[in-house]
Amino acid sequence: MNSLREQAGIRWRRYRSRQSLFHNPLGIIPLVNLALLIMLFMLLHASFVRQPASAVQLPNATFLNGAPYGLMVVVVTQEGLVFFNDERMALDDLAPAFNRAVRDRKATAITIEADILVPYGVILRVMNMATAAGLQQVNLATRPSFGEEAMP
Repeated sequence: MNSLREQAGIRWRRYRSRQSLFHNPLGIIPLVNLALLIMLFMLLHASFVRQPASAVQLPNATFLNGAPYGLMVVVVTQEGLVFFNDERMALDDLAPAFNRAVRDRKATAITIEADILVPYGVILRVMNMATAAGLQQVNLATRPSFGEEAMP
């Protein structure tokens, strides 16, 4: 009878492993190292795009041409705020800033993001300042219009 109890006790005995992550912290170090390396890799390859705090509603366009990523950007809001490369400035200060950018960065192109309510004359003024500074390509940013057909 005693041997039956011993066998029953052996059968229902709980197994406890000798190694545990919390008893031996050295076993978790490679996992933490791997997680940090993955986070570092993702952080280095992420593109951080800073935009001004003012919302700009771009006009729709059915025909879109692509512009290379990383061009200098001028943002003109409907309130009359002007941002050049994430720096707020007055409209009259754009011409010297364009000249510095052409001289220092050897820039040849610029993108203008103007709100749909910005007067056409303001956009033309920014374009004229850019071409006078020596920028050879001036791009106007638009928003794609899906489902609309082009009018002939």
